[in-house]
Amino acid sequence: MSISTLSKPSRVVIGLSFGYHDSAACVLKDGMLLAAVQEERFSRVKNDKSFPRKSLRYCLSQAGVGLDQVDCIAYYEEPEKKLSRQIWMGSIDGADPVRRADVTKHLCAESPQQTIREVLGYQGPIEIVDHHLSHAASAYYFSGFDEAAVLTVDGVGEWATTSYSRGQGKDLTLFEEVSFPDSLGLFYSTITSFLGFKVNSGEYKVMGLAPYGKEIYVDKLRQLVEMGDKGQYRLNMRYFDFLRTSRMYSDALIELMGIAPRVPESDITQTHQDIAKSLQVVLEDILLQKVRYLHEQVPSKNLCMAGGVALNCVANGKILREGPFENLFVQPAAGDAGSALGAAAVAWVRRFDERPAQRDMLHAYLGPSYAADDIARTLQSTGVQFDDYRGRESELIQFTARELAKGKVIGWHQGRMEFGPRALGARSILADPRDAQMREKINALVKMREAFRPFAPAVMAEAAGSHFALSSPSPFMLQTCDVESLLDLPAITHVDNSARVQTVDAAVNPRFHALLAEFAQLTDCPILLNTSFNVRGEPVVCTPLDTIICFVRAKIDFLILEDFVIRQSDVPDMWQGRISSMPVVPRKKDARAIGHAVYTFF
Repeated sequence: MSISTLSKPSRVVIGLSFGYHDSAACVLKDGMLLAAVQEERFSRVKNDKSFPRKSLRYCLSQAGVGLDQVDCIAYYEEPEKKLSRQIWMGSIDGADPVRRADVTKHLCAESPQQTIREVLGYQGPIEIVDHHLSHAASAYYFSGFDEAAVLTVDGVGEWATTSYSRGQGKDLTLFEEVSFPDSLGLFYSTITSFLGFKVNSGEYKVMGLAPYGKEIYVDKLRQLVEMGDKGQYRLNMRYFDFLRTSRMYSDALIELMGIAPRVPESDITQTHQDIAKSLQVVLEDILLQKVRYLHEQVPSKNLCMAGGVALNCVANGKILREGPFENLFVQPAAGDAGSALGAAAVAWVRRFDERPAQRDMLHAYLGPSYAADDIARTLQSTGVQFDDYRGRESELIQFTARELAKGKVIGWHQGRMEFGPRALGARSILADPRDAQMREKINALVKMREAFRPFAPAVMAEAAGSHFALSSPSPFMLQTCDVESLLDLPAITHVDNSARVQTVDAAVNPRFHALLAEFAQLTDCPILLNTSFNVRGEPVVCTPLDTIICFVRAKIDFLILEDFVIRQSDVPDMWQGRISSMPVVPRKKDARAIGHAVYTFF
């Protein structure tokens, strides 16, 4: 064989995030994003921060490579810069013993580089990427834009909390940032804690609560954030206590608001709703102001966003409608998990001096899938009754659509799992959006969560404009808009007539689109209620076993597990007893739970 006929060796870059929360891994092979997954989906520990062993194993398998074929591993933040901030926090006058103990522990901890080498035995190059650069890159390099302005907003990375960047071709330049402790993410998290929800995970509950309230606390909450020149702002630290104690807010905030903080799990009053609404309004106003500043510096048509605050889909919708940019791309895994993608992309550019070959994210189906034949063998071994639709997809779709039209709740496990927090028709719970009782039924019996939280609609992309005030496709449920449908859609329409829409393209998810089309054929409604396949306190399901356990625990009517149908009425009593006694969240010694009261700075 001549040298000219030999194939070029593949170029492979791994991206990792771990050690803080939402650990994840991804792989770029020959510039294409082949796989990305959060460790929580395998470990079943929500927001798992531990080293993503199983995620990395899956990514390498999906790429068909071993560690010896990896050109580089990229890590998503600068550990020395982060440690300097942590030391500073521990040295502040009046810092409590818990804070100082956290600093001491992290001074003695292994560096991420050591962890990577010791856990994996990896001796190749490790690329360290700044936290906010990782966020920005996760959005820009996969946006499909040749050039764009980039806004990153989160709680805190190393020191940065908000950053402004310019993307042009392969180059991504961060030109201004806001530094800790001034942080819009921490501002939002502080009021989240004041309202009795978990910091780092309950912020979306506050967003869902906001439409029930009035803006009567806006003037008070504006006192917490002082606007500065250019992209700057400052927190009025009189109202915050996260620098010294394990509580986000100070006594001064309690005095300012004129009410006691809500006790977690207690009743939600109109006052709490009003605070949530006022918080959302203040956040949106500040973001719009800073987006307009960014446009002055980078007068592009295109805006990319990432960071945890970019998951605030209500604010995203307002930015697109009222801001100066024509096009908006929000990274579907906008939080720290998605930073693994950004770190890998930056490492790719540094090592190969070119932009990754994959320029956009048409979908987020980057997790594992499971073969129908393997699932069949598993089901056969259990003795449970099931219907086998292998080779009869159209009949499976027809059956599922008919049951949905009858008011049944469907567990839907199909193909590769989604990357990011949203269920997008791969690991979803589905129902009829026209049923006025469906929202309460799923919240109370299936999701086991607060009644005020809305559900999202999934709609055939070609029909979206007839039902929702969308100006562009919304494949990742990352913006809200008004419901303009002639249909009555109470199960997915929020109290303010808004909805967080997922548009489903036939070319991207053909089976889910076919289900929507069949449901429309039966009902003249091309829309389904779509929520994530999990119960409160657990991550979205990943494996068929996870799915079956959740299906039984949540008492969903039917499970469509790839090509197989299981009825809740056919579940053996033994299964019910065993599964009901299982803890929702397994214990794991290296995954510290996120507490109610304080942001995880360490």
